[in-house]
Amino acid sequence: MIVLKTLRNHSLYHKSPFFQQRRWKKPVDSAQTRLEGRTRDSKLDKLADNLRTLETILGVHRLMSTRKRGPFVSVQLMSRWRNILGLNINMGKFLHKYPHVFHVFTHPLKRNICCRLTPKFERLLNLEESITRECELDCVCRIKKLLLMSKNGTLHVHALRLVRRELGLPEDFRDSILGKYTSDFRLVDLEVVELVSRDESLGGVAAVETWREREYREKWLSEFETKFAFPINFPTGFKIERGFREKLKNWQRLPYIKPYERKKENVVRVRTCGGGERYEKRAVAIIHELLSLMVEKMVEVERLAHFRKDLGMEVNVRELLLKHPGIFYISTKGITQTVFLREVYSKGCLIEPNPIYSVRREMLELILLGRRNTRQLQQRDEIKGQGSNLVGNEDNGGTRGGDWVTPIFESFEDGNLDDNFGAVCDLYEEEFDSCSPNTSTENKTCIQG
Repeated sequence: MIVLKTLRNHSLYHKSPFFQQRRWKKPVDSAQTRLEGRTRDSKLDKLADNLRTLETILGVHRLMSTRKRGPFVSVQLMSRWRNILGLNINMGKFLHKYPHVFHVFTHPLKRNICCRLTPKFERLLNLEESITRECELDCVCRIKKLLLMSKNGTLHVHALRLVRRELGLPEDFRDSILGKYTSDFRLVDLEVVELVSRDESLGGVAAVETWREREYREKWLSEFETKFAFPINFPTGFKIERGFREKLKNWQRLPYIKPYERKKENVVRVRTCGGGERYEKRAVAIIHELLSLMVEKMVEVERLAHFRKDLGMEVNVRELLLKHPGIFYISTKGITQTVFLREVYSKGCLIEPNPIYSVRREMLELILLGRRNTRQLQQRDEIKGQGSNLVGNEDNGGTRGGDWVTPIFESFEDGNLDDNFGAVCDLYEEEFDSCSPNTSTENKTCIQG
């Protein structure tokens, strides 16, 4: 009996699928796992989410500006732009969320719902464009510095076009800057720009050198500690592992070829002892200087990768950024990934703002108002809502019922109905505002639009 039980148990052990040997697998350490397990910065994540909303609204403005029939578009037509803008909600609900940006009204003739930008937001857009035109010399200086950092003194115009708004360049920078300043730039091909003469005095000092000099003077640190160091600012909650401080200290002292140095004897040999680390540190310095040239000190990671070959940093950009969480921060809010320069931000705002950033910040604050502080907007809607009971008092110098229709038909004598939408709405609003809301009830007349 004992022999039969042992044989039975032995056969069950081998045939049962539940007794399988499992091997221990080493956890995967990749750029994706490091991106998911990084320490989050709530302030920069919130800023990236808000900037995503601003980009969507600017996309709506660009689509509205392509319409030539007037400064407004029907909401029915705007609903077709949902997939183009990447919206996950209805277009009507999106417009209703931002009354300080979009003004939704009923067309006086066709009686359909239309939308246009508010005067406040239009004023900020015009102000940003005028400041960009005034800072033309600063744009020239930024492009020169980018060309000085490149390997052969050339850059692809396509890469500049991708970061046009981040660099603060005008929309027609290819003609207004590259074509205008022929003494500085030369178009080799249709999509390649070259620096005419390398002025080393212009880009000889990187932005991090100012910090190093301040650390050397104010904190009395030695030159050995600050000559090749970078400002480190870890996010709240960052866990420092054992041996990390020593590695960081050695990395800060590691010498490297600075971004604007272009000498044959300074070529980095990757296969030598420490050559790979110096090559990566040079790539960190190039990205640091590139972000310092941006208006908001941030850019999308995918657009940053278009400068790899031109600037001579043949590395995995996202993996390199994740290796240095004290210098860069990658936010995954929205569809794309955005990298921020940590040292220039404090509580989600730039420490040293510039004019273009200040205007964009005002746009962002107007968006963040949402449905708040809409008392003036409500008063405007109430006044315009009385249009059906509007009075034309003849004794008080007002207009009689039906007098406002005559100039509208006169404006369409030589033109098409759709081509005069702007004139109709302006005329309608002038008549609307000129009427007194405190008129007697005996002379009230309904205006049928």
